[in-house]
Amino acid sequence: MRTLISTAFVSLDGVMEAPGGEPGYRNAGWTFKDVEFVPEAYTIKGAEQEEATALLLGRVSYEAFAEVWPDMADFTGYKAMPKYVVSTTLTEDDLVDGWGETTILRSLDEVAALKETEGGPIIVHGSASLNHALSDAGLIDRYHLLVFPLLLGAGKRLFSTSDVDARKLRLVEHEAYANGIQKNVFEVVR
Repeated sequence: MRTLISTAFVSLDGVMEAPGGEPGYRNAGWTFKDVEFVPEAYTIKGAEQEEATALLLGRVSYEAFAEVWPDMADFTGYKAMPKYVVSTTLTEDDLVDGWGETTILRSLDEVAALKETEGGPIIVHGSASLNHALSDAGLIDRYHLLVFPLLLGAGKRLFSTSDVDARKLRLVEHEAYANGIQKNVFEVVR
């Protein structure tokens, strides 16, 4: 079975929305304007591209990333790998050219079936609603979190607020950086 990894930049209060400066959000750009840049805090991003063999996104994140990631030098590892977009509304005509093979999945059952295929880890970036659904369905195996020393209040949260059974996580890797960011890698205990 393939490992499904959720990776996110989150504030200490769990907000993941608009870390890079997307419009329409009061604290947009919080990863760049509110915390000093320390390069070593972001080495996990390169390691993720080396480890992952497929990229899984929700429709909103796909549409946002597809505008910029295909030509960004920092994300060349994702250009070649297969991409899967979970959406009930996206069509083949909505997919961008030049960003490699992309498959639309219509349900969590299709995500579960993808996990049963041969291959390495599948990584999920952004995609708040998809993260909630995947977590509630017990499909996430690992979390890669860069936790920023900020309290943002409003915003989309990484974790679902559904009333589900408690899930235990095992901290398998952690590091704190001079700017207050913490790297936390958790495996979901099954």
